[in-house]
Amino acid sequence: MTQRTFSALVADDEDAPRAQLQAALRRVWPTLGEIHLASHGVDAWDAYLAHEPDICFLDIRMPGMSGLEVAQRIAGQTPVVLVTAFSEHAISAFDAGAIDYVLKPVEDARLSRTVERLRERLDASAGTDATTEAMADTLGRMLQEGRLVPPTRRLTVLQAAVGREVRLIRLADVVYFEADSRYTRVVWQDDGQTGEALLRMPLKELLPRLDMDAFWQVHRSAIVRAERIASAVRTGEGLMHLTLRGHPDTVPVSRHFQAKFKGQ
Repeated sequence: MTQRTFSALVADDEDAPRAQLQAALRRVWPTLGEIHLASHGVDAWDAYLAHEPDICFLDIRMPGMSGLEVAQRIAGQTPVVLVTAFSEHAISAFDAGAIDYVLKPVEDARLSRTVERLRERLDASAGTDATTEAMADTLGRMLQEGRLVPPTRRLTVLQAAVGREVRLIRLADVVYFEADSRYTRVVWQDDGQTGEALLRMPLKELLPRLDMDAFWQVHRSAIVRAERIASAVRTGEGLMHLTLRGHPDTVPVSRHFQAKFKGQ
């Protein structure tokens, strides 16, 4: 039987540690397939959605979105190894088996032990298991408690271009966001009026500045305000879209995010 080839994502905002980890992985895991690289947290999340790697190595401290925030968004669907320059004492809070880690500079012997555990987990299970779910829960608690990383500054009001006008849009009025080349299209409703405008910010840079409980990413190119979702409709094999409360548009849901709508 042909052995499956796994792929990885390596995210670090510093060139040298990123290159070192990539080289170390090639040494200790010679059968590893493609290694995707990201230079900060926002790109890491975008690369995860684009390539769907089997394992992610995430630096904890990255601009835009921390490694912890990226891991929480992955939500236990893929094993995550946190990469950190902290001492073992600092990371003991999350060294409980559910989350693995490697210290910088990465040593081949330590990385080999991590890879052995990862390969056993990947060979034994496809998809989410109790371990990765526990990891996601732990990350959520750490972020809520503000441990290890500073909270990302959240948006409360958007400034969007509508013709010659710069319109101020409250987050509470947003229905959904949609990627539009280098910009983001925002659809809003306010006192019965519906409108849309362009934000001079790519969707992937907007995402970490939104409350992930209030705004759900459902596609690489779409984010929806959760309370505006009326239903999730399956339209074919692997296809799903959302209907919205008080708005005629529908929003596609990609395969990665369909688990949000499992029903009871």
